[in-house]
Amino acid sequence: MNRIGFDKDLYMQKQSEHILERISMFDKLYLEFGGKLFDDLHATRVLPGFDKAAKIKLLKNLKDEAELIICINANDIERNKIRADYGITYGSEVERMIDNISSMGIYINCVVITMFQEQPAALAFKCKLENRGVKVYVHRPTKGYPNDIDVIVSDEGYGANPYIETTRRLVVCTAPGPGSGKLATCLSQLYHDQKKGIKGGYAKFETFPIWNLPLTHPVNVAYEAATADLKDVNKIDHFHLEAYGKMAVNYNRDIEVFPVVKNILTKISGGEFVYNSPTDMGVNMAGYCITDNDACEEASKQEVLRRYYKARCDYKNGQGTKGTIERLRVLMAKLQVSANDRKVIASALIKNQIADGKGAVAIELPDGQIVTGRNTKLMSAAAAAVFNAVKTIGKIDDDIDLIAPVVIEPIISLKSKVLHEKHTPLSLEEALLALSVCAATNPLAAKAVKKLEMLAGCEAHSSHMLFKADENPMRKLGMNLTCEPEFLDNNLFIN
Repeated sequence: MNRIGFDKDLYMQKQSEHILERISMFDKLYLEFGGKLFDDLHATRVLPGFDKAAKIKLLKNLKDEAELIICINANDIERNKIRADYGITYGSEVERMIDNISSMGIYINCVVITMFQEQPAALAFKCKLENRGVKVYVHRPTKGYPNDIDVIVSDEGYGANPYIETTRRLVVCTAPGPGSGKLATCLSQLYHDQKKGIKGGYAKFETFPIWNLPLTHPVNVAYEAATADLKDVNKIDHFHLEAYGKMAVNYNRDIEVFPVVKNILTKISGGEFVYNSPTDMGVNMAGYCITDNDACEEASKQEVLRRYYKARCDYKNGQGTKGTIERLRVLMAKLQVSANDRKVIASALIKNQIADGKGAVAIELPDGQIVTGRNTKLMSAAAAAVFNAVKTIGKIDDDIDLIAPVVIEPIISLKSKVLHEKHTPLSLEEALLALSVCAATNPLAAKAVKKLEMLAGCEAHSSHMLFKADENPMRKLGMNLTCEPEFLDNNLFIN
């Protein structure tokens, strides 16, 4: 496990150089940041060794040249769209981004609410940010888009949007997720800049798909798995092939929209256009920094499996579609992977059978050893598995109680008799808090706390869908969790 396949230092060097080279081509460059600005967990999973904070570190290196515009779609605010890997809304993610980015000394110009049509939740979000001193602009749907270029590139189209005054050569447009209006914001700004005599340019920084890897490379297939709900499909960039005679991979939406973007940018600039393909627009150097292809291929196959189990759980919870599941089955078949290729699945299911179907969790440790835990009257299966894992890593005798019964029992009594909760065993969240309290007087508990960080990157599987108080701490510990699409019991509210 934890086999490194990617050189993060080389990536930082090459990526910084390439971005600076692109900036030099224009008076001002609008750089669309695709994917996650913070915590790019997908990249860390499929490119072992990738730094999940790579993008923000790049920005920090360029902070004297750069300023940020954060975009969020008003419709995503209205329907409380969730960032799946952290379980928070896109609105909350924007607030988190503002806090974290500002603390690093990186200048945030403003937030742009796109596709704005007086949605009540979007109005409330705008008010909330402005009351905290954040500049907020609203962009309405662009008149004429995508077919009427003369209207789009006019005062009725992009000109109807308010102009965002920027002062630096690099303007980064980022967002909490896809479909947030980053491209439209960049193009709107370029229209206004052109009227002011500023030679602006556009580029896109998106890690996946990796353009100089084969179309069917597992890293690129894993990207299709990550966007299966959006129906993204990787394709050969035929514009690039025609222009240069070289194969390059891009995804369907970028290829399909390229003629539109080309026409718009050509119209804005008065006839000048510097790119021959959507791949030309990108500045991604990740493909040059893979050091162990086999490690990245295996990691990507595991990611496709994880995405499949997540899609099944989403469907069970009424948050996904059968189409997404079927799409992921096709991708699994393409890579010739199945549940048998994920060792923790069988271990969790066997443990669950031994536990008479009451629920179990399995964790694969860094050395390949698998430990399990089951639901009991005192502790959830997730908590039991994590405690067994740190005991094994720390070589702590299995018979030793890391949390004394005199600590556990009052917590269970409080949950039952005072808080009137039906589910009284300690969740992982509660168990970790209790462990940290015991660590103050128990050296073995203190040792166990220190070993928790070694669970980052470990694979885990549950025989049932976990409660948030179990699931969230496992993800925060850095474990790659999958679950069977089964409820622990028939309680609708608790589940």
